[in-house]
Amino acid sequence: MTIKWQLLSSEKGHGRLILFLRYETDLFTQALITTSKSLDKFAILTGHVIGPLTFLIMLLTCLVVALRYLFNEGATALQESVIYFHGIVFMLGIAFTLQQSEHVRVDIFYQRFSDKGKATINIMGTLFFLFPLTSFIFWTSYDYVAFSWTLGEVSAEPGGLPFVYLLKTLIPIMAILLFLQGLSELCKNLSVIVLPVKQEMLKDG
Repeated sequence: MTIKWQLLSSEKGHGRLILFLRYETDLFTQALITTSKSLDKFAILTGHVIGPLTFLIMLLTCLVVALRYLFNEGATALQESVIYFHGIVFMLGIAFTLQQSEHVRVDIFYQRFSDKGKATINIMGTLFFLFPLTSFIFWTSYDYVAFSWTLGEVSAEPGGLPFVYLLKTLIPIMAILLFLQGLSELCKNLSVIVLPVKQEMLKDG
């Protein structure tokens, strides 16, 4: 890390204080960027892994329809597998969607703000909405999922999949992934405020 030895005052004490503050700011900013990039890489990996499942969902849906209307055969397990994969894509892909800024944003004022203004709005949204929401989802779903695991819950439909407890486990996992990506977004936006950079420059993928 390069430290510019620029003293803005002829007084040595004042100069040392400014140097110390710059050094601390550099360390803080570097920590923010490193944390954000690490969390982004995890979200991107998750998105790339589950992305192909959308194609599998399409194939399974076509197969279910073909069996039903061409051969008059029911396929409960196949139908439920579509639901399972659909849940995996949306529940585990939500953090990747946030990382890519592809979530729906309805705001007629946001686009007019400066980069620091947008960062401030994002920080407030993360702290007062995203973090409380993900914490609430995790907290309220924990007993629900734990009870399902205790029962070893299976499908109520004859011939259905015996993994309902695994499907329900996606709920707290989703909350954790979204919380972590929210932490990444918080680090990005804090970096925008501390440094004169655009948020897009801090994104991976």
